[in-house]
Amino acid sequence: MKSLALGPAHRAAGTVRLPGSKSISNRVLLLAALAEGETQIRDLLDAEDTQIMLAALARLGVPVKRESNATLVSGAGGAFPVKQAELFLGNAGTAFRPLTAVLALCGGEYLLSGVPRMYQRPIGDLVEALRLLGANIDYLGVQGFPPLAIRPATIQSGAGTRVRGDVSSQYLSALLMALPLTGGAIEVEGELISKPYVEITLNLMRRFGVAVERDGWKSFRVPQARYRSPGEIFVEGDASSASYFLAAGAIGGGPVRVEGVGRSSIQGDVRFVEVLETMGARVKLGEKWIEASGERPLRAFDLDLNHIPDAAMTAAVLALFADGPCTVRNIASWRVKETDRIAAMAKELRKLGATVEEGSDYLKVVPCPLKAGVTVDTYDDHRIAMCFSLVSLGGVAVTINDPDCVAKTFPGYFDAFSAIAEI
Repeated sequence: MKSLALGPAHRAAGTVRLPGSKSISNRVLLLAALAEGETQIRDLLDAEDTQIMLAALARLGVPVKRESNATLVSGAGGAFPVKQAELFLGNAGTAFRPLTAVLALCGGEYLLSGVPRMYQRPIGDLVEALRLLGANIDYLGVQGFPPLAIRPATIQSGAGTRVRGDVSSQYLSALLMALPLTGGAIEVEGELISKPYVEITLNLMRRFGVAVERDGWKSFRVPQARYRSPGEIFVEGDASSASYFLAAGAIGGGPVRVEGVGRSSIQGDVRFVEVLETMGARVKLGEKWIEASGERPLRAFDLDLNHIPDAAMTAAVLALFADGPCTVRNIASWRVKETDRIAAMAKELRKLGATVEEGSDYLKVVPCPLKAGVTVDTYDDHRIAMCFSLVSLGGVAVTINDPDCVAKTFPGYFDAFSAIAEI
């Protein structure tokens, strides 16, 4: 297995231009594919997950043209024209879940598969919600998990369904983006997690001409309507990726500035700056940039980070640099991500010398002097690879196994990190 040795660093400072947001990029690609007209997408993320979505759309008959400064998508103006296809979707949840919902309403026959880890990521709640609408979906392996076979079905216009909100917000986002094909209503059962990601979905749907009526977070009514291309749309820099560099500024003195995301962002992970401020770091925000600096030790924290589950992983590593025990709470969704992130993070943090208490939906980290020369396993999880690079800023060498897994969302991450980390 390939590995990357990061030398001990003692300061972090500089500026990083962020790649496009994965969450926004794949949503925009899907909405553009369903819309009337051609959409010119600028600053689209060029990484594994978006490449998977682009390949899937091409197989579904959507013309896509990549240019040097934009991606042009000629929308289908409704359901996809190709009515029979096999789609390999890797481990891209932002492709698999929404495409499942849309294809279930397209009246075709589709086979959706992925990598082995995708077959461990639950999709049963989304499938049951689609079946309530009349969709014809079968499991080809373990019940409740991919791979899936979707067959033609008659969907009643304006039908209602319900979906659990406490496993993954991607289920609700998938239903919302698909339902303009038929119109309908969604009731959310239980507490909805990761609400800011649903806000991204609703915001982008409005940009493509479809407004959703809602009663708080409990019910949504989606009109039967055609998406309309906005003509041109810009993808913000990835706020989750921003968290690593902002954390680097807090640990390594800074200032570290990220460009491409700022106070006007529609992404919930910009609220990671609140974690930094709680820990005593200094943060400045512009319209399209954020800057962080700080001094060690950082203050300990006990925070509910359900609203920023991806950036919460960065907070767990920041705990190594705090002046006392830190707790990250309400993160049960970590269990069904690219890997079981609660178990994986706990194991790797312990390697570094921390005392870690692992619960069903929380992680408590008691910092201690960092062990040098530790090798971190990454579980084919891009975010584990990226957030543990921060350990080197504690003045210790660390080795990252399988560093290329960052290609999922940020292929150039380690080059960008090395540019701000001063050895």
